[in-house]
Amino acid sequence: MDFVEQVKSSVDIVRFLGEYIRLKKLGNRYVGLCPFHNEKTPSFSVNPTHQYYKCFGCGVGGDIFNFVMGLEGVTFFEALKIVAERNGIPMPKRAEYSDPETKLRGALHRMHEIAASLFQANLNGPAGAVARQYLAGRGVTQVHATEFGLGLSADSWEQLTRRLEQEGFTAEQLEHSGLVSRRQEGSGFYDRFRARLMFPIHDEAGKVIGFGGRALKAGDEPKYLNSPETPLYRKSYVLYNLHRAKAAIRKLDRVVLVEGYMDVIGVYAAGVHEVVASCGTALTNTQVRGLRRHSGQIVVNFDPDAAGANAAEKSLQMLLDESMRVRVLSLEGDLDPDEFIKQSGADRYRVLLDKAPLYYFWMADRARQRFDMQTADGRMGAWKAILPSVERIPDRIERASVAKDMAEYLRVDEKLVLERFRRDEPRKAEPRRNGDDHYKEKTLLRALMESAEARRELIPTLQEIGMVQNFTYKRLFEALFMAAATNENIQLADLQARLNEADADLLARIVLADENKEGTALDVALQIVRMETKHQEMRKAELKDRIKVAERAGDLAGALQLTQELNALSALPPRSKGSR
Repeated sequence: MDFVEQVKSSVDIVRFLGEYIRLKKLGNRYVGLCPFHNEKTPSFSVNPTHQYYKCFGCGVGGDIFNFVMGLEGVTFFEALKIVAERNGIPMPKRAEYSDPETKLRGALHRMHEIAASLFQANLNGPAGAVARQYLAGRGVTQVHATEFGLGLSADSWEQLTRRLEQEGFTAEQLEHSGLVSRRQEGSGFYDRFRARLMFPIHDEAGKVIGFGGRALKAGDEPKYLNSPETPLYRKSYVLYNLHRAKAAIRKLDRVVLVEGYMDVIGVYAAGVHEVVASCGTALTNTQVRGLRRHSGQIVVNFDPDAAGANAAEKSLQMLLDESMRVRVLSLEGDLDPDEFIKQSGADRYRVLLDKAPLYYFWMADRARQRFDMQTADGRMGAWKAILPSVERIPDRIERASVAKDMAEYLRVDEKLVLERFRRDEPRKAEPRRNGDDHYKEKTLLRALMESAEARRELIPTLQEIGMVQNFTYKRLFEALFMAAATNENIQLADLQARLNEADADLLARIVLADENKEGTALDVALQIVRMETKHQEMRKAELKDRIKVAERAGDLAGALQLTQELNALSALPPRSKGSR
């Protein structure tokens, strides 16, 4: 067996994709939110029988390798390597399973592994005393420093550069790594990070792809220095600690979003493992969609200063646009999460986290601080300030309920508020028709693709009665019949190879769509074929009767035309004895 097929047949696509997306079983398939485009309701479907996925929203589809290539932005060869390695399948040492881009990314991964090990050794060595003292002062134990892979970049211009050069990495690889910088004068490179506490940043698979470095020297700016964009690291896509947090996020159906690396470590150490942070940048839609793949509920716990509050408010709009259910936690004493936990304890933090209010109460409190709530104009100003966020609530009933709560909370006339929402409520669209003119064809295709039994039962009869000759999807059936003649076990990808791109996409949409509700696809298909067979038998009997009538009436031309039609129905291959 070819190695690619060996990997694909050995890996459960549902389990593998389930590491990236929350999938729920629906009939004989699994559904979830598509990671390739922004959507509010699940249109992403995974079929374990065919080891294939398809999004009915944006149209993307393919096998497990297509998924990894699209989501992680890697080549086919690297996708093959990722899938194989995560499932304990050793890669063959053959040139065809590598290419220049894959080799570069492989080199960058090794360079980051070397850097992470070197930084950790520095932190645990004699030069790491000051950094260790800083961590102890922030309440970070040795256990958690080790778990998070914390390290120290040397107070040197070339420690890491020399090490990477000794390992044989090329100048091109060094320049793409983001770990070193090219000298402006002369030749060679120097270390990007110097005398900084180092926080390794991982992708969802747990591989180190970048670093955040906190200055330890007074006056050393910037306070935090992050890796630049590289072939491995795209800031707008990555969330700090997601690889470690995603299991807890799914289990608890909640994510806690904080601002910084130290906040993540402090909250995680408190036993709240569903915590993540953006990597030194403002939250992006891409990051939010990455979170929503794991949970639709989030608690925002940003720093209490003005910058943190403003960042929280901007993030709220983005989270609401992605239909997240948002709560906001403001800690007592205006403390950062890790400072609060250090001062008040983990138990108190968890209690407040569980009681965090819905976002609109937090926004209303912010508005009350900015307006004079003793006057009608001030109360209306506060209401208008939070109105855009309330209007973002997609569900009409929930939106009206929140508006009512906010009117009461801000002491605004409830009737005026509800009237505003009734006036602005969009008119309902006309319901779509559920009928499908191609139901019969789609049902037959699904049945034939589902099992070898269906193909054995149905294909001989379909060929005998010539049922598909006038089908809209005739080309799909013909390709299926040809494939079934030489291969008993047919997968979706096998059949798609016989079709053009448009037909291949069409086949995937049909096969991976909702299953039949009336029974199994085979049962329904058998009923359809029997009905069609009976219809043809009745049609033949009718033609025979009409021929006799035409002959008695002396209409020889009419009788001849009807005879030709009868012969056309009868001139088909004999029926297989194996069919019903």
